[in-house]
Amino acid sequence: MINMLFGVDTKKDNDWWIGSNTPNTNNLSKFESLLFQGNGYLGIRGTFEEHYLNEKRDMFILGTFDKFQDEPTELPNLPDIVNLEIKINGKIFNLDQGEVTNYQRGLNLKNGEVTRSFDWKFDKEQFKFEFRRFVSMANLHLFVSKVTVTPLNNNVRIQIKSGIDGQMTNSGTQHLVEGSKRLFRARFVQMQTQTQDSKVKFALTEYHRLFLDKVELSLNPHLELNRRQAFANYSIGVEKNQTLTFVKYANVYSSTDKDLRYGVGRDSIHELEHLGRTSYASLLAESSRVWEEQFWQKSLVEIKSHNNKPQIAVNYARYQLISNTPHDFGMNIGAKGMTGEGYKGHAFWDTEMFMMPFFTFNLPQYAHNLMEYRYLGLIGAVKKAHQNGYQGAQYPWEAAMPIDAESSPLWGGADIITGEPMKILSGESELHVTSDVAFGVSQYLRATDDQKFAKRMGDEIILQCAKFWASRVEWSTRLNRYQITDVIGPDEYKEHANNNAFTNYMAHWCMEKGANIIADLRQNDMATYTSLDKKLPLATLFRDLIEKASMMYLPQPDAEKIIPQDDNYLSYKTINVQKYKESDNTSEIFKDFNLKQLDKIQVTKQADVLLLLKLFEDKFSTSVIKKNWFFYEPRTTHDSSLSYSTHAILANDLSLYEQAFSYFEHACQIDLGTNMQSSVKGIHLGSMGGIYNTVIEGFGGVRIVEDNLSIQPQLPKTWETLKYSLIWQGVKIKVLATQDYFSIVSDSKFKFIYHDKDYQVEPKEKLTIEL
Repeated sequence: MINMLFGVDTKKDNDWWIGSNTPNTNNLSKFESLLFQGNGYLGIRGTFEEHYLNEKRDMFILGTFDKFQDEPTELPNLPDIVNLEIKINGKIFNLDQGEVTNYQRGLNLKNGEVTRSFDWKFDKEQFKFEFRRFVSMANLHLFVSKVTVTPLNNNVRIQIKSGIDGQMTNSGTQHLVEGSKRLFRARFVQMQTQTQDSKVKFALTEYHRLFLDKVELSLNPHLELNRRQAFANYSIGVEKNQTLTFVKYANVYSSTDKDLRYGVGRDSIHELEHLGRTSYASLLAESSRVWEEQFWQKSLVEIKSHNNKPQIAVNYARYQLISNTPHDFGMNIGAKGMTGEGYKGHAFWDTEMFMMPFFTFNLPQYAHNLMEYRYLGLIGAVKKAHQNGYQGAQYPWEAAMPIDAESSPLWGGADIITGEPMKILSGESELHVTSDVAFGVSQYLRATDDQKFAKRMGDEIILQCAKFWASRVEWSTRLNRYQITDVIGPDEYKEHANNNAFTNYMAHWCMEKGANIIADLRQNDMATYTSLDKKLPLATLFRDLIEKASMMYLPQPDAEKIIPQDDNYLSYKTINVQKYKESDNTSEIFKDFNLKQLDKIQVTKQADVLLLLKLFEDKFSTSVIKKNWFFYEPRTTHDSSLSYSTHAILANDLSLYEQAFSYFEHACQIDLGTNMQSSVKGIHLGSMGGIYNTVIEGFGGVRIVEDNLSIQPQLPKTWETLKYSLIWQGVKIKVLATQDYFSIVSDSKFKFIYHDKDYQVEPKEKLTIEL
């Protein structure tokens, strides 16, 4: 096993801290993404307070999408409230000047607080600095920061400039119009603005408090107004060894908020009038309490290992998933969340296939909200299916507002051969997302037994998806079968694949599942049947699904037990992909080939057939799974961050323990690793879900099998124990796995499967099984 290499500093005695012990301003974007702070409503990149060249200041509110002319819909980058300019005796503080010692900057994963402390020497003057800030989990609109400056050898004059900078853009696109700016009651700096197309209104307000050696100063700010900017300026004389403390209370409201009382402007000021008299420490404690009680106590994952990096990695993954997950049912998780402008805040199949297990097993209410977003998205999905000449619901490859039919951009990077922009076909051809959504709904219902959701939304989502596939499959008279041609599977190197195995199996599953739902409702729930029959003539749909599922072509293992990824994959030439697997740069292969060339080579972007085998492993023998592992793994570049976790879980299933742990480490290193370019546009939320899945589904052995839960742990050799908790159909269970045995306790009667044998745990009693 290799030693997990992190590009961030960690502490041996702290599983909840990542950061940096050197004041490196050359790799700003990596740490801006990694030190992201959010609460599921508001998200802020981890920029410094002071300005630097090549920084990227981003702040987003979920669900506030805007579309600029012919560009794709995206979350607008909101005015910056983090900024702080400090002048000492007229000279601007900057880490690139002077001498910096005792530097430490880090993110406390327990409560989302970012801290930075150091000593600074400049022009013979010496100072001690400390910066602290957090996005509140208790008050979702609130951001609070605190800065202390102590001159160590002379009296100085310190000037502080803080405010709201609306000159931010989305990589050059300005979504916000010039709005009102003013100072209210000589204390509150406020800017109001709105998006250009969607007309979402925003109010951003700041309130500042200053203390000298803990004695509050009564200073009115000098207001500075510029185009899209409003700043408050302060000037204070500070004596040697005195400590100046500056506390900023800021908040953001939008017209999309469901908790508005009077309007964005009045609500914004009203909250700061109340909270602005509360200390930083008290507000942080309140936020920390919410983190602990609502999230960490409901999401136990404890690893005792040769070092604490696996624990740090899974803590970081859970922190990012929680920070970026909406509390509102009308929104989803972007592929990069709110951690950067990558993918424009759009949601992909990543949510259902890679992130959902964490929420389903730990925070089912959040999983419910994510599924409800997909129900609202039926409006756009039905629209998209109709536009493309199909029936039912065809979900968008990239989802923004639920009513949108598709949010994918049309053009991507340059073709290595022609130099022209490459057209992105995912929005029209990567159809498996429709099955993925239905699969996510099904897994949620199995894990929670949420019959209310099934009757109101879940069954309809699956049936609409099944209806789409019944209209999309094509009959081949020559081959006497239904098939699916001209699609993109998970392997996005193949843009015009016929009978992509993953797509076909998932479509077949979806149609079978739809038929089973109709049969069950007709027998057991005529009220729901009648309601859905008005939207989807169920008798006709049932016959259609039964016929087409029974005649659907499902690629089978060949004489060598290899499942062909598509009709032509096995006939293509092979190349050595090792250098692309080892490269730190994504899309490295496009320096040598364009998409038309890759279409004719046995090379795969990410787990495709192997993901199919993971999802439907009960349908294939171990020998088939193993043969396909050894066939496709050497042909896979892992050019997607989603790939490593699937390989890790399958490798562990196949007793390939060294490879399983190696792939787990690779997954952890996508964002936390030494590649400083890997996360510049945001971290990879699907990979964060994959890290959790590898620990729980892989090493912890948890799988949903039909309507049952299977638990079959197998720990890496360097792990002594793994503890985790789950909620299964309303029952809270805790598992302790070691190298020799595992034990389970639950708060109610609980049944599970271990190696195809049924077990039952009695309430409050421990059941121990030797491995």
